[in-house]
Amino acid sequence: RVMLLQAGIRDPGAPLKYIIGQIIVPIFLVLMSMMILSKVEEVSPLVQMLILFGMAGFGFSLPRILIKNSAIKRMEDISLAFPDSLDMMLICVQGGIGLEQTVDRVAMEVAEHSPTLAEELAILSAEMAMLNDRRTALSEFGKRVGGHGKTFATALIQAEQYGTSVSQALRVMADELRDIRMANAEQKAAALPPKLTVPMILFFLPALFVVILGPAGIQMSN
Repeated sequence: RVMLLQAGIRDPGAPLKYIIGQIIVPIFLVLMSMMILSKVEEVSPLVQMLILFGMAGFGFSLPRILIKNSAIKRMEDISLAFPDSLDMMLICVQGGIGLEQTVDRVAMEVAEHSPTLAEELAILSAEMAMLNDRRTALSEFGKRVGGHGKTFATALIQAEQYGTSVSQALRVMADELRDIRMANAEQKAAALPPKLTVPMILFFLPALFVVILGPAGIQMSN
C-alpha cells in the first residue's frame, strides 16, 4: 500500500488489483510461453521448464517493477522541487503564519512547476486541518513522499514533540538540503570525465584520424 501511495495511486482497491495482477500476469506469460514452445521441437524438456519458471518469476515481479519505477520517478520529481518549497515554508513561518496555512500557501505557489509536490502538500494541509493529531498527518506525508519529505515530516514531528522552534528546524533542514543538492551536483560533475571517455574513443578519435591522415593517404595513393 505504501509503495502504491508513493507511486501516486490512491485507489482503495489498488492493493487488491496489484495482488490480482501478480497472479494473472505470470499465468498469462506461462501460457504464451507454452504455446510458443509447443511449436519448437529442438528445445529440451529441461530448457522448457527453465523458460516457464523464468517467465512465471518475471510475470510475478513485473507489477512490482512497474510500480517501483513509477514511485522512484515521482520521488525524484518531488525531491527536485522540495528544497525551494522548504525555503518558502521558512519565510512563511518566520512571518508568523501557522504551519497549516504555510503548507497550503506553498502548495499553491509550487503548483505550476511541480504539480506532484503541490498535490501532496495540499493533501497534507487538508489532513492537518481535519485530524486532531498533526503528527499522524506528517507521518502519512512522510510515507507517501519518502526521501526529503520523510526527513521533513520527522523533523517537524520531533520539533513538536520536544517543543523546539519549527522555524529553526526548517532552517536547519533547508541548509542540509542545499548542501546535499550541491554535493550531488559536484558528484555528477566528477563522474562526467569517465563517462565521456567511451564516446570520445568511439566518435571523436576516428574522425580526428580521418582529418589528420586522410590528406596524407590521398597523397600516398597519388
